[in-house]
Amino acid sequence: MNDTWQSFLQEHGARIESGLVADFGDAGSERHAARGQSIVADLSHLAILEFSGEDAASFLHGQLTCDVNAIAPGSAAFGGYCTPKGRLLASFLLVRHARGYLMLHSRTITAALHKRLGMFVLRSKVAIREVSGEWVLLGLSGPEAPKQLVALHGQGRGLQADGSVAVEIPSRRIVLILPLAVAQNTWNRLRSSLRPVGTGCWQWLDIREGIPLVTAATQDQLVPQMANLELIGAVSFAKGCYPGQEVVARSQYLGKGVKRRLYFASLADSARPAAGDELFSDDLGAQASGLVVNAQAAPEGGYDLLVATPTASKENSVVRWKSLDGPALRFGALPYPVE
Repeated sequence: MNDTWQSFLQEHGARIESGLVADFGDAGSERHAARGQSIVADLSHLAILEFSGEDAASFLHGQLTCDVNAIAPGSAAFGGYCTPKGRLLASFLLVRHARGYLMLHSRTITAALHKRLGMFVLRSKVAIREVSGEWVLLGLSGPEAPKQLVALHGQGRGLQADGSVAVEIPSRRIVLILPLAVAQNTWNRLRSSLRPVGTGCWQWLDIREGIPLVTAATQDQLVPQMANLELIGAVSFAKGCYPGQEVVARSQYLGKGVKRRLYFASLADSARPAAGDELFSDDLGAQASGLVVNAQAAPEGGYDLLVATPTASKENSVVRWKSLDGPALRFGALPYPVE
Protein backbone atom coordinates (compact mmCIF):
# COMPACT_ATOMS: atom_id res chain seq x y z
CA MET A 1 0.00 0.00 0.00
CA ASN A 2 1.31 3.45 -0.91
CA ASP A 3 2.43 5.33 2.24
CA THR A 4 0.42 8.45 1.40
CA TRP A 5 -2.70 6.39 0.79
CA GLN A 6 -2.17 4.41 3.99
CA SER A 7 -1.86 7.60 6.04
CA PHE A 8 -5.00 8.97 4.44
CA LEU A 9 -6.99 5.85 5.34
CA GLN A 10 -5.67 5.89 8.89
CA GLU A 11 -6.81 9.50 9.24
CA HIS A 12 -10.28 8.23 8.27
CA GLY A 13 -10.38 5.50 10.89
CA ALA A 14 -8.66 2.57 9.20
CA ARG A 15 -6.74 0.09 11.34
CA ILE A 16 -3.85 -1.26 9.31
CA GLU A 17 -2.32 -4.69 9.84
CA SER A 18 0.51 -6.01 7.63
CA GLY A 19 -0.25 -3.41 4.99
CA LEU A 20 -3.98 -4.22 4.79
CA VAL A 21 -7.06 -2.51 6.20
CA ALA A 22 -8.16 -4.78 9.05
CA ASP A 23 -11.27 -2.71 9.76
CA PHE A 24 -12.62 0.78 10.43
CA GLY A 25 -13.31 0.19 14.12
CA ASP A 26 -16.01 -2.50 14.13
CA ALA A 27 -14.91 -5.61 12.27
CA GLY A 28 -17.98 -7.68 13.19
CA SER A 29 -20.46 -5.06 12.05
CA GLU A 30 -18.50 -4.48 8.86
CA ARG A 31 -18.65 -8.18 8.01
CA HIS A 32 -22.44 -8.12 8.45
CA ALA A 33 -22.63 -5.01 6.25
CA ALA A 34 -20.75 -6.81 3.47
CA ARG A 35 -23.57 -9.34 3.18
CA GLY A 36 -26.03 -6.96 1.53
CA GLN A 37 -25.39 -3.33 2.38
CA SER A 38 -23.55 -0.79 0.26
CA ILE A 39 -19.82 -0.88 1.05
CA VAL A 40 -16.44 0.31 -0.18
CA ALA A 41 -13.19 -1.53 0.59
CA ASP A 42 -9.52 -0.93 -0.07
CA LEU A 43 -8.08 -3.83 -2.07
CA SER A 44 -4.42 -3.67 -1.11
CA HIS A 45 -4.25 -7.47 -0.89
CA LEU A 46 -3.88 -7.18 -4.66
CA ALA A 47 -0.86 -5.96 -6.60
CA ILE A 48 -0.72 -4.75 -10.20
CA LEU A 49 1.56 -5.71 -13.07
CA GLU A 50 1.31 -3.48 -16.15
CA PHE A 51 1.92 -4.83 -19.65
CA SER A 52 2.49 -2.22 -22.35
CA GLY A 53 3.90 -2.06 -25.86
CA GLU A 54 2.64 -3.01 -29.29
CA ASP A 55 3.02 -6.75 -28.61
CA ALA A 56 1.38 -6.72 -25.16
CA ALA A 57 -1.87 -8.33 -26.29
CA SER A 58 -0.25 -11.07 -28.36
CA PHE A 59 2.30 -11.80 -25.63
CA LEU A 60 -0.37 -12.19 -22.95
CA HIS A 61 -2.64 -14.16 -25.28
CA GLY A 62 0.12 -16.72 -25.66
CA GLN A 63 0.78 -16.99 -21.92
CA LEU A 64 -2.60 -16.89 -20.16
CA THR A 65 -5.68 -19.13 -20.02
CA CYS A 66 -8.16 -16.37 -20.89
CA ASP A 67 -8.95 -14.90 -24.31
CA VAL A 68 -6.96 -11.67 -24.09
CA ASN A 69 -7.96 -10.58 -27.59
CA ALA A 70 -11.62 -10.52 -26.54
CA ILE A 71 -11.09 -7.96 -23.75
CA ALA A 72 -12.39 -4.59 -24.92
CA PRO A 73 -10.90 -1.29 -23.66
CA GLY A 74 -12.20 -0.57 -20.17
CA SER A 75 -13.24 -4.19 -19.65
CA ALA A 76 -11.73 -7.15 -17.78
CA ALA A 77 -11.59 -10.91 -17.63
CA PHE A 78 -10.55 -13.43 -15.02
CA GLY A 79 -7.65 -15.65 -16.00
CA GLY A 80 -4.89 -17.96 -14.91
CA TYR A 81 -1.19 -18.48 -15.58
CA CYS A 82 0.09 -22.06 -15.57
CA THR A 83 3.26 -24.10 -15.57
CA PRO A 84 3.84 -26.39 -18.58
CA LYS A 85 2.25 -29.14 -16.44
CA GLY A 86 -0.94 -27.09 -16.19
CA ARG A 87 -0.55 -26.07 -12.53
CA LEU A 88 -1.65 -22.56 -11.60
CA LEU A 89 1.04 -20.05 -10.70
CA ALA A 90 -1.47 -17.20 -10.59
CA SER A 91 -5.11 -16.28 -10.88
CA PHE A 92 -6.02 -12.69 -11.63
CA LEU A 93 -8.34 -10.07 -13.07
CA LEU A 94 -6.87 -8.71 -16.31
CA VAL A 95 -8.02 -5.18 -17.13
CA ARG A 96 -7.51 -3.48 -20.49
CA HIS A 97 -6.46 0.09 -19.87
CA ALA A 98 -5.52 2.94 -22.16
CA ARG A 99 -1.83 2.24 -21.35
CA GLY A 100 -2.05 -1.50 -21.93
CA TYR A 101 -3.13 -4.26 -19.56
CA LEU A 102 -3.26 -4.29 -15.77
CA MET A 103 -3.05 -7.67 -14.04
CA LEU A 104 -4.60 -7.63 -10.55
CA HIS A 105 -3.23 -10.57 -8.55
CA SER A 106 -2.23 -11.58 -5.02
CA ARG A 107 0.55 -9.35 -3.77
CA THR A 108 2.20 -12.46 -2.24
CA ILE A 109 3.28 -13.67 -5.70
CA THR A 110 4.24 -10.44 -7.49
CA ALA A 111 8.01 -10.85 -7.57
CA ALA A 112 7.92 -14.48 -8.75
CA LEU A 113 5.18 -13.77 -11.31
CA HIS A 114 7.01 -10.74 -12.71
CA LYS A 115 10.27 -12.68 -13.01
CA ARG A 116 8.73 -15.71 -14.70
CA LEU A 117 6.68 -13.76 -17.25
CA GLY A 118 9.73 -11.63 -17.99
CA MET A 119 11.65 -14.76 -19.02
CA PHE A 120 9.36 -15.20 -22.03
CA VAL A 121 9.36 -11.66 -23.39
CA LEU A 122 12.43 -12.37 -25.57
CA ARG A 123 12.10 -10.19 -28.70
CA SER A 124 8.50 -9.19 -28.12
CA LYS A 125 7.85 -5.47 -27.89
CA VAL A 126 6.30 -5.56 -24.44
CA ALA A 127 7.31 -3.98 -21.14
CA ILE A 128 6.31 -5.43 -17.77
CA ARG A 129 6.26 -3.16 -14.72
CA GLU A 130 5.03 -3.51 -11.17
CA VAL A 131 2.84 -0.40 -10.75
CA SER A 132 0.97 -1.04 -7.51
CA GLY A 133 2.28 2.21 -6.02
CA GLU A 134 0.78 4.27 -8.87
CA TRP A 135 -2.81 3.13 -8.37
CA VAL A 136 -5.42 2.67 -5.66
CA LEU A 137 -7.78 -0.29 -5.91
CA LEU A 138 -11.25 -0.03 -4.40
CA GLY A 139 -14.07 -2.56 -4.28
CA LEU A 140 -17.69 -1.37 -4.35
CA SER A 141 -20.66 -3.60 -3.52
CA GLY A 142 -24.32 -3.29 -2.66
CA PRO A 143 -27.37 -1.54 -4.12
CA GLU A 144 -25.89 1.98 -4.01
CA ALA A 145 -22.59 1.06 -5.66
CA PRO A 146 -23.67 1.44 -9.34
CA LYS A 147 -25.47 4.68 -8.52
CA GLN A 148 -22.40 6.15 -6.86
CA LEU A 149 -20.23 5.24 -9.83
CA VAL A 150 -22.55 7.15 -12.15
CA ALA A 151 -22.61 10.06 -9.70
CA LEU A 152 -18.80 10.14 -9.74
CA HIS A 153 -18.24 10.10 -13.47
CA GLY A 154 -21.59 10.51 -15.16
CA GLN A 155 -21.20 6.98 -16.52
CA GLY A 156 -20.94 3.42 -15.31
CA ARG A 157 -18.19 0.92 -15.94
CA GLY A 158 -15.31 1.39 -18.37
CA LEU A 159 -12.58 3.96 -18.90
CA GLN A 160 -13.20 7.24 -17.09
CA ALA A 161 -12.14 10.77 -17.99
CA ASP A 162 -9.85 11.05 -14.95
CA GLY A 163 -7.79 8.02 -16.01
CA SER A 164 -9.51 5.53 -13.75
CA VAL A 165 -11.16 2.29 -14.81
CA ALA A 166 -14.32 0.70 -13.40
CA VAL A 167 -15.02 -2.95 -14.16
CA GLU A 168 -17.93 -5.08 -13.03
CA ILE A 169 -17.48 -8.56 -11.60
CA PRO A 170 -20.08 -11.12 -10.39
CA SER A 171 -23.02 -9.96 -8.25
CA ARG A 172 -22.72 -6.49 -9.77
CA ARG A 173 -19.68 -5.67 -7.70
CA ILE A 174 -17.30 -3.04 -9.06
CA VAL A 175 -13.52 -2.90 -9.01
CA LEU A 176 -12.35 0.70 -9.29
CA ILE A 177 -8.74 1.36 -10.37
CA LEU A 178 -7.81 4.92 -9.49
CA PRO A 179 -4.74 7.08 -10.16
CA LEU A 180 -3.28 8.25 -6.85
CA ALA A 181 -4.04 11.86 -7.76
CA VAL A 182 -7.81 11.31 -7.63
CA ALA A 183 -8.07 8.54 -5.01
CA GLN A 184 -8.57 10.67 -1.92
CA ASN A 185 -11.31 12.80 -3.43
CA THR A 186 -13.04 9.69 -4.81
CA TRP A 187 -12.92 7.98 -1.39
CA ASN A 188 -14.45 11.03 0.32
CA ARG A 189 -17.30 11.09 -2.19
CA LEU A 190 -17.95 7.36 -1.99
CA ARG A 191 -17.93 7.11 1.79
CA SER A 192 -20.92 9.46 2.01
CA SER A 193 -23.14 6.63 0.69
CA LEU A 194 -21.00 3.49 0.96
CA ARG A 195 -19.79 2.14 4.28
CA PRO A 196 -16.00 1.68 4.52
CA VAL A 197 -15.10 -1.89 5.51
CA GLY A 198 -11.95 -3.93 5.98
CA THR A 199 -10.21 -5.65 3.08
CA GLY A 200 -11.22 -9.04 4.49
CA CYS A 201 -14.87 -8.21 3.82
CA TRP A 202 -14.17 -8.02 0.10
CA GLN A 203 -12.17 -11.23 0.23
CA TRP A 204 -15.14 -12.88 1.95
CA LEU A 205 -17.40 -11.73 -0.90
CA ASP A 206 -15.01 -13.34 -3.38
CA ILE A 207 -15.24 -16.59 -1.40
CA ARG A 208 -19.03 -16.48 -1.45
CA GLU A 209 -18.94 -15.91 -5.22
CA GLY A 210 -16.55 -18.82 -5.76
CA ILE A 211 -13.76 -16.63 -7.13
CA PRO A 212 -10.42 -18.10 -6.01
CA LEU A 213 -7.21 -16.15 -5.53
CA VAL A 214 -3.98 -18.09 -5.94
CA THR A 215 -1.44 -16.99 -3.33
CA ALA A 216 2.13 -18.02 -2.52
CA ALA A 217 0.74 -20.79 -0.31
CA THR A 218 -1.23 -22.41 -3.17
CA GLN A 219 0.98 -21.89 -6.23
CA ASP A 220 1.68 -24.98 -8.34
CA GLN A 221 -1.05 -26.97 -6.54
CA LEU A 222 -4.10 -26.80 -8.81
CA VAL A 223 -4.98 -27.12 -12.47
CA PRO A 224 -7.52 -24.45 -13.56
CA GLN A 225 -10.50 -26.84 -13.30
CA MET A 226 -9.60 -27.68 -9.69
CA ALA A 227 -10.06 -23.96 -8.99
CA ASN A 228 -13.27 -23.75 -11.09
CA LEU A 229 -11.63 -21.18 -13.35
CA GLU A 230 -13.47 -22.43 -16.43
CA LEU A 231 -16.76 -21.90 -14.55
CA ILE A 232 -16.08 -18.18 -14.01
CA GLY A 233 -15.00 -17.51 -17.60
CA ALA A 234 -11.26 -17.56 -16.89
CA VAL A 235 -10.35 -20.29 -19.43
CA SER A 236 -10.83 -20.17 -23.19
CA PHE A 237 -10.87 -23.54 -24.96
CA ALA A 238 -11.04 -21.91 -28.39
CA LYS A 239 -7.76 -19.97 -28.29
CA GLY A 240 -4.30 -21.16 -29.27
CA CYS A 241 -1.52 -22.60 -27.16
CA TYR A 242 -0.30 -21.29 -23.82
CA PRO A 243 1.79 -22.98 -21.09
CA GLY A 244 -0.12 -25.99 -19.79
CA GLN A 245 -2.82 -25.78 -22.49
CA GLU A 246 -2.64 -29.46 -23.42
CA VAL A 247 -3.07 -30.55 -19.81
CA VAL A 248 -5.98 -28.16 -19.29
CA ALA A 249 -7.67 -29.32 -22.51
CA ARG A 250 -7.27 -33.01 -21.63
CA SER A 251 -8.71 -32.34 -18.19
CA GLN A 252 -11.71 -30.66 -19.79
CA TYR A 253 -12.53 -33.05 -22.61
CA LEU A 254 -11.22 -36.39 -21.38
CA GLY A 255 -11.87 -35.95 -17.67
CA LYS A 256 -8.27 -36.84 -16.87
CA GLY A 257 -6.42 -35.31 -13.94
CA VAL A 258 -9.31 -33.48 -12.27
CA LYS A 259 -9.59 -35.35 -9.01
CA ARG A 260 -10.60 -32.26 -7.04
CA ARG A 261 -13.03 -29.40 -7.41
CA LEU A 262 -13.41 -26.06 -5.65
CA TYR A 263 -16.17 -25.95 -3.02
CA PHE A 264 -17.51 -23.51 -0.47
CA ALA A 265 -17.21 -24.66 3.15
CA SER A 266 -17.34 -23.31 6.71
CA LEU A 267 -15.51 -23.98 9.97
CA ALA A 268 -16.44 -23.18 13.56
CA ASP A 269 -14.89 -20.42 15.67
CA SER A 270 -12.26 -22.67 17.20
CA ALA A 271 -10.47 -23.07 13.88
CA ARG A 272 -8.28 -20.42 12.23
CA PRO A 273 -7.75 -21.73 8.70
CA ALA A 274 -5.30 -20.29 6.19
CA ALA A 275 -4.58 -20.77 2.51
CA GLY A 276 -2.48 -23.86 1.96
CA ASP A 277 -3.74 -25.78 5.00
CA GLU A 278 -4.15 -29.47 4.21
CA LEU A 279 -7.48 -31.27 4.37
CA PHE A 280 -8.10 -34.92 5.26
CA SER A 281 -11.13 -37.11 4.73
CA ASP A 282 -12.24 -40.33 6.37
CA ASP A 283 -12.33 -42.17 3.03
CA LEU A 284 -8.66 -41.48 2.23
CA GLY A 285 -7.19 -41.95 5.68
CA ALA A 286 -3.76 -40.46 6.39
CA GLN A 287 -3.33 -39.20 2.82
CA ALA A 288 -4.11 -35.47 2.46
CA SER A 289 -7.19 -35.15 0.30
CA GLY A 290 -7.17 -31.43 -0.49
CA LEU A 291 -6.27 -27.96 0.65
CA VAL A 292 -7.68 -24.62 1.70
CA VAL A 293 -7.48 -22.14 -1.19
CA ASN A 294 -8.87 -19.03 0.56
CA ALA A 295 -10.34 -18.34 4.02
CA GLN A 296 -11.90 -15.35 5.77
CA ALA A 297 -13.88 -14.66 8.93
CA ALA A 298 -17.64 -15.06 8.35
CA PRO A 299 -20.38 -12.64 9.44
CA GLU A 300 -22.09 -15.35 11.52
CA GLY A 301 -18.86 -16.33 13.27
CA GLY A 302 -16.26 -18.89 12.35
CA TYR A 303 -14.68 -18.92 8.92
CA ASP A 304 -15.83 -19.36 5.34
CA LEU A 305 -13.51 -21.05 2.88
CA LEU A 306 -12.89 -22.09 -0.67
CA VAL A 307 -11.41 -25.59 -0.60
CA ALA A 308 -10.15 -27.96 -3.28
CA THR A 309 -11.16 -31.49 -2.38
CA PRO A 310 -12.31 -34.66 -4.19
CA THR A 311 -15.99 -34.63 -5.09
CA ALA A 312 -16.35 -38.17 -3.74
CA SER A 313 -14.94 -37.15 -0.36
CA LYS A 314 -17.18 -34.11 -0.20
CA GLU A 315 -20.33 -36.10 -1.04
CA ASN A 316 -19.70 -39.44 0.66
CA SER A 317 -17.31 -38.83 3.52
CA VAL A 318 -16.32 -36.29 6.18
CA VAL A 319 -13.67 -33.73 5.22
CA ARG A 320 -11.58 -32.35 8.08
CA TRP A 321 -9.18 -29.48 8.58
CA LYS A 322 -5.48 -30.27 9.10
CA SER A 323 -5.85 -33.85 10.40
CA LEU A 324 -8.20 -36.83 10.60
CA ASP A 325 -9.05 -35.63 14.11
CA GLY A 326 -9.56 -32.02 13.04
CA PRO A 327 -12.81 -30.04 12.85
CA ALA A 328 -15.24 -31.17 10.14
CA LEU A 329 -16.02 -28.85 7.26
CA ARG A 330 -19.63 -27.88 6.62
CA PHE A 331 -20.20 -27.57 2.88
CA GLY A 332 -22.51 -25.01 1.30
CA ALA A 333 -23.57 -23.90 -2.15
CA LEU A 334 -21.69 -21.78 -4.66
CA PRO A 335 -23.59 -19.39 -6.99
CA TYR A 336 -22.75 -21.59 -9.96
CA PRO A 337 -23.12 -25.38 -10.44
CA VAL A 338 -19.99 -27.49 -10.01
CA GLU A 339 -20.12 -30.57 -12.23
